[in-house]
Amino acid sequence: MRRTNTFVVRPRSEQDAELLHDLLDASASLWNELTYERRQNYFEGKSVWDTDDYRKQYVGVLGSATAQQLIRKSKSAWKSFFSLKEKGKQCSPPGYWGNEDDGRTLQTCIRNDQYTLETGDRSRLEIPVGEELKEEYGLGYTERLRLEVAGDPKWDGEQGRLELFYDETSDQFRAFQPVTAEDSRLDSPLASEEAALDIGANNLVACTTTTGQQYLYEGRDLFERFRDTTREIARLQSKLRDGRYSSNRIRQLFRQRTRRRDHAQNALVRDLVERLYNDGVSTVFVGDLTDVLETHWSVRTNAKTHNFWAFRAFIDRLACTAEEYGISVKVRSEAWTTQTCPNCGSITDTIRHQDTLTCSCGFEGHADLVASESFLRRQTNVTRPMARPVRFEWDDHEWSGKSYPHESPKEVRTDQSIHG
Repeated sequence: MRRTNTFVVRPRSEQDAELLHDLLDASASLWNELTYERRQNYFEGKSVWDTDDYRKQYVGVLGSATAQQLIRKSKSAWKSFFSLKEKGKQCSPPGYWGNEDDGRTLQTCIRNDQYTLETGDRSRLEIPVGEELKEEYGLGYTERLRLEVAGDPKWDGEQGRLELFYDETSDQFRAFQPVTAEDSRLDSPLASEEAALDIGANNLVACTTTTGQQYLYEGRDLFERFRDTTREIARLQSKLRDGRYSSNRIRQLFRQRTRRRDHAQNALVRDLVERLYNDGVSTVFVGDLTDVLETHWSVRTNAKTHNFWAFRAFIDRLACTAEEYGISVKVRSEAWTTQTCPNCGSITDTIRHQDTLTCSCGFEGHADLVASESFLRRQTNVTRPMARPVRFEWDDHEWSGKSYPHESPKEVRTDQSIHG
């Protein structure tokens, strides 16, 4: 079964950081040049496979194997594009990894037999470098670039192609290492628990599991920062000369806004799925927000659901990550769950004010957590009581919380009266 290790990679010196940057930049350059030629051929009705030999052009910087891996990655992306078109799906041809003026997306991929990952007291990663870069930075003929690795990989197994990239938001180099691991406990009948997610923007995800656990990921601060950047973009656009629609600064802010959001969502998905995995969850139910996304009338709400939240992209990210852990994701209708009282079942006697749901029967609880619990009960026969919910906040690097006495630094309990 395929699993993916993620870890931070740290150059040992400023020179190593510069070398790694040049390696990733050259990889992005190869990708962009090849993508440009294939897109031109495609729009002109020519074969996208008839291109220059970019392996020879970049072998001196990247090495033959790495250059070939990037070409194969491009080929795979175009094959997927044509496959979707044959199925009648609306899709765009593979795109670029940024550009030289506005900044490229710095990343590369390294064949599974071309890198060495050693873990332990002094974990390290060694990757190949082309002869031109070796000569420029003083590496020996057989020497490879050695990097430090922060943290131990979670999965053992046959290693796959390494994906290495620079995360501009956290100012760190990161790596993804797919491995073929032995079947996990999630492949056995023992892992049969279920979970339901209520997705929003004030609180990004509220989750309830059949094990009685509840998790709440807050999003207000993230959305406000998103809105602040959006306002700045609008201010700069208003100052553009007639006939101009953008500028380097505006494009930079758009990229920064998207990367911040995606970084937080990626970290959220990874944190949540790992928690569900440890809880023995094998199925996750997610509400179908299609109708909601089409009928929102509030400009602020529309900004949250369409632009900031990027619901469909989140579901794709959730499904891909869950698949790594053997967890299935199912989309179901969640109609009325946000208005249902878990105490008496009424949907007409409840009132929601901000994060609180109250009912004339006397119930009072956190609205989003109540919605996720009602959604879960609709899909399952869960009857066990809920544990005290755990609340997470984003600190630009990970989902964590303020440290309170007798609480984990990463976990802050929500109002204990939720299910009182």
